[in-house]
Amino acid sequence: MCGLCGVAFDDLTRRPDPERVRAMTRTLALRGPDDEGVWTRGPLAVGFRRLSIIDLSGGHQPIENEDGTIALAINCEIYNFVELRAELEAKGHRFRTRCDSEVVLHLYEEHGERCAERLVGMYAFCLLDLRDPLRPKVVLGRDRLGIKPMFYARTHEGLLWASEPKALLEWGTTPRELRPEKLLDYLVLGYTGGEESAWSGIRRLPPASTLSWRPGTEPVVHTHWDLPTASLAAPTSDEEVLDWLDRTVKEELAADVPLGAFLSGGIDSTAVVTSMARARSQPVVACSVGFHDKQYDELDLARNTARRLGAVHHTEILEPDPKLATEVLPWIFDEPLADPSTLPTYLVARMARRHVTVALCGDGGDETFAGYRRYIHDVAENRVRRALGAPGRALAGAFGRVYPKADWAPQWMRGKTFLENMARHPADAYFHSVTQLARIDALALLAPDLGARLLRHDPAAEFRRWYERVTIDDPLYRVQYADFHTYLPDQILAKADRASMGASLEVRPPLLDHRFVERFAPLPAGQKVRGGRGKHALRLALRSRVPSEILDGRKRGFDTPLRAWIAGPLGKSIEDAIHTLPNEWFAKDILRARLAEHRSGLRDHGRVLWSLLVLEHWRRRHAVRGLSA
Repeated sequence: MCGLCGVAFDDLTRRPDPERVRAMTRTLALRGPDDEGVWTRGPLAVGFRRLSIIDLSGGHQPIENEDGTIALAINCEIYNFVELRAELEAKGHRFRTRCDSEVVLHLYEEHGERCAERLVGMYAFCLLDLRDPLRPKVVLGRDRLGIKPMFYARTHEGLLWASEPKALLEWGTTPRELRPEKLLDYLVLGYTGGEESAWSGIRRLPPASTLSWRPGTEPVVHTHWDLPTASLAAPTSDEEVLDWLDRTVKEELAADVPLGAFLSGGIDSTAVVTSMARARSQPVVACSVGFHDKQYDELDLARNTARRLGAVHHTEILEPDPKLATEVLPWIFDEPLADPSTLPTYLVARMARRHVTVALCGDGGDETFAGYRRYIHDVAENRVRRALGAPGRALAGAFGRVYPKADWAPQWMRGKTFLENMARHPADAYFHSVTQLARIDALALLAPDLGARLLRHDPAAEFRRWYERVTIDDPLYRVQYADFHTYLPDQILAKADRASMGASLEVRPPLLDHRFVERFAPLPAGQKVRGGRGKHALRLALRSRVPSEILDGRKRGFDTPLRAWIAGPLGKSIEDAIHTLPNEWFAKDILRARLAEHRSGLRDHGRVLWSLLVLEHWRRRHAVRGLSA
C-alpha cells in the first residue's frame, strides 16, 4: 500500500513549499518505501509514498489527467478495476498505465464525487480538481469498511490531509495536544475512535465517505454506503457462502509482486488460504508464526493445513520483545492503542515481509459471522434477560453490585459483570462487557481537576448511537452493526493497517469485501450463533473443505503474556511511566496503588498498566505538549 498527504490554502495567491510537503511524506516512508512524489499547482500540493504492487514501473504518483486539470494520489487496491477500465475506455478515456489508481482518476472525470460508489476494494484517496482555477476543489475518499485510513484538519490556512496524523503534525499548524475526552476513551476502551482523532484539531474521515472542500469554505462530508438497519438478510446456504468466499478471494489475488497469506490454526485464515489454493495453479505461499506459550500457539494446525493444500509454508517461532512496545511501536501507532496484540501483529507482518509483499488475511470473519465470544455471551445474556423479566433483572443487578470482583478466582466464580449486566440496557451491558476499564474506575485514575472536567463525558455514547440506529429487533445484529462502525475500523483495522504498514507489507482482508459483509452480517441470529458457538453458517459451509480439528477447535487469542512481562522485563518501565506521566493527567498515588495491587496478585490490572506504558511512550515519541483546552 501507500501513504499520502496534502495541503490546500484558502488564499489562492499562496504557494505550498514543496520541501515542507516532502517533510510530511518522509513521516510516511514505511507506508511506501519504493517511490516518492510531490505535486504542486497553485494553492494546492500533495505528497505521496509508494509501495509498488501493480505496474511497478508505471505507477508513479501523483498522477494527472490528460490536460493536467485533475491530480490524484491514492492508497488503494481496487478489485474491480479491470471492469471499470473497460467501461471507461468504451466511453473514450485513454490510459497511460496498467494501474488501478488511474481508473479512479478517469472515473472521477466521469462521475465526480460519486466515483467512490463504483469502487470495490480498500482505498483512501485525494483528488485535486483545478478545472475552475478560481474555485479549486479537494475531494477525499475512504473505503466502505475503513480498511485504509484518512485524516484531515481544517486550519487557519486551509485544509490538510494525510494517511496518518504524524504527517499533519509535521506541517506544524495543528497543536501537539491530546483531546482530554480521548484520554478517558482510551482508558475505558484501549483505543480512541469516532470522527475526532486523539489529536486536537485532527479528524478522521469516516468509512464509506467522501469529503469535498473549496477555499474559504468548511469541509462537507457525505456518506454513500451503510449496512442495512431496517431488515435482516434472507437465510443463506452452504453453496452460497462458499461461492462468495471463493469469488472475493480470487478477486484479491492480482499483484506484480510476491503474494501470500497469513495462516493460523483458526477458521478464517484457513478458509481464505483454502480458497486461494483452489484459485491458483501455483502453490500458495503461507506464513505462520508460533509461540512458546502453547496457550496461544496454533502452529501445528497451520502446518497440517499447509501440508494438506500443498502450500509453500514459512514458519517462525516468535519471541515477542516487550521493548518493541516502548521503542518501535510508538512511532508506528501515532494514536495510542493499548491492545497488546499490536506487538505480535507487527512481528508477524515483519516476518511475512521477508517472503512476500502482499498477504491475504482472515480479518473480518468474526465481525461478519459473529465469531467473538463477546457475541456468544451477549446472546446468552439477552436470553436470560428476557426470561427474568424486569423484577428479576433488578434483583440480579443489585446482587451484582455487591458481588466481589474476584480476578484471582476460577473463571466460573467471576460472575460480577454478568449479574450487573442483567440490570443494564442491552447496549450498555454489551459495551460494559467489552471495555478494559469501567468509566467510573477510569475517572478515579485521573487527576481531580481533569476528572471533574470529564465527569459528563460518556465513552459509550458513540457505541450507543450506532446501536440505536438499527430498528430491527435483533440484539445480536445491533451489536455487530455498532462494532462495524466503532471497534472494527478504530481498533482492529487501525491495528492491522499500522502494524503491516510499519513492516511495508500490504495486507488484504477478503472477508471484508463490502458485498460479502453486506450479504452475511445481517443473517438471522440462528445462522450465526448456535449451540454456544459463533460462525455457524461459515462452519457448516466449510465442513466439506476444512477438518473438524479446526472447525471445532478452541478459539485462541493472538495475545501476549502481560502478567509475566509486568512481573519481569516491563516492571521497571511501568514504574517509570507512572512517574513521568503528567501530574495534570493522573492521580499518581492511585496509579501506584494499582501497580501494587497487581503485583500482590489480589487484582489483575494488567491491561490498565500496559495502557499507561503505551500512553507514556506514545506521548514522549510524538512530543505531546499537553491536553487541549
